[in-house]
Amino acid sequence: MSALDTGAVVNPGWYRFKLGSFEITVVSDGPMPLKPPSSGFSDAPLDEVDALLTENFLPTDQLLLGMNALVINTGKRVVLVDTGMGESMGELSHMFGPSTCHLLSNLVAAGFRPEDIDVVAITHAHPDHCWGLVDNEGKRVFPNAQVAIAQEELDYWFDKNNRSISYFAEVSVDGAIKNLTPYLEFLIIVRDGEEVVPGIKALLCAGHSPGHSGYVISSGEDVLVTTGDLAHHYILAMKHPEWRISYDTNSDMAVQSRRRIFDMLADQKLLTHGYHFPWPGLGHVVKEDEGYRWIAAPIYTYLI
Repeated sequence: MSALDTGAVVNPGWYRFKLGSFEITVVSDGPMPLKPPSSGFSDAPLDEVDALLTENFLPTDQLLLGMNALVINTGKRVVLVDTGMGESMGELSHMFGPSTCHLLSNLVAAGFRPEDIDVVAITHAHPDHCWGLVDNEGKRVFPNAQVAIAQEELDYWFDKNNRSISYFAEVSVDGAIKNLTPYLEFLIIVRDGEEVVPGIKALLCAGHSPGHSGYVISSGEDVLVTTGDLAHHYILAMKHPEWRISYDTNSDMAVQSRRRIFDMLADQKLLTHGYHFPWPGLGHVVKEDEGYRWIAAPIYTYLI
């Protein structure tokens, strides 16, 4: 029996299922629309992008990404993986439009209060992953939480020299410093293969950012791997893992990490969670030709 066969609860902004003895809830921050011409795929031929989107019955005038955070209740700890856009940076928090910034309301709708969160595990410090750590006044949104993050990530985003790379880097550095600073006394430094809390291990997949990390969640024989921004789109980045993303800090390394982790996921047939994949972002990776294919897991709507 697979992890998802044990039953689930589904609502528009959250989806709950069992993974072994753990209770997992996917919480949406809302869809993130990216605009052409490349929608972030900096070296992808535009005609091939349009053709792939059309073949898969998707519009070519925008790329709509999900933003699917995870809440893992191990029975002893409640861990939130990523925070969405948040409201910490004022108008900048809505840089991708009004469809984002809904994680907190959906978290409450799913039955969690911010003070219930024991650990916020950050995959990386881009706006759509960590800007929900504090409010607009810089106060901690999760008052009882430690923040788990890679040291490489902290070193990079707290280096103000990196603001000069691009406008996106400038706002990312400023936002990361604002959101992470109030938690610096409450950090868990994640290292590849080491536990964040019992049942959750870090999986370093650097490239998109220097300390970009997924997390391997294990309960009994059931395993779920959440991959952060290892791939941004379930068609384009899977079919062409070699296509680079303009938001990467090291695109060559990101491509290497994508192939390495996707090979592992496909070989071991592991349940996978994609932060930016279609709601609720759960499925499996299979190898296909020179790339991969995403097979979405069915959403079960009967009660746990």
